[in-house]
Amino acid sequence: MQKLLWLLLPALLCACATGITLPREQAWVDGRRVEYVTTDISDGAMAAQAGINHVPRLAGAVGVGSASLTERVYKFADGAQISVFASGPAAVGAARPDPNYSPLWRLVLVRWKPGKPARELRSEEALLAAQASGEVEFDVTGIVVNCPITRGVDGVALRGVR
Repeated sequence: MQKLLWLLLPALLCACATGITLPREQAWVDGRRVEYVTTDISDGAMAAQAGINHVPRLAGAVGVGSASLTERVYKFADGAQISVFASGPAAVGAARPDPNYSPLWRLVLVRWKPGKPARELRSEEALLAAQASGEVEFDVTGIVVNCPITRGVDGVALRGVR
């Protein structure tokens, strides 16, 4: 994991130093909004659609059990709401590293079951409760997405993020 982060760091620093602007998106983490960028994905069709790097090797990050380098990101298949990350870094940046945070996310597609009223779900716990009550269904894919969080739940952003 550390090797992967060291490989990504120069690209992120270069982007900040040269004034490159990456499209930021928003997601929920434990009921609070965060901002992130998407740079790479293991699925070719999704990469082409989003205009990001297709990196088939990312799929190998899924691993088994504790060997996985990924967390789950819940994406609504119909785009009904913004995504939900299972977790986020305790603090964005290097001051307080979070050993549990990874910018690599295993994509879980969420669909509302027919006849169930859609509502905004803002945390993994809310999603799991909706699944347990039969409101939504999950499709846990083998797709891995590189989406570093650039502004945390506390509002603090990485250097260069405006």
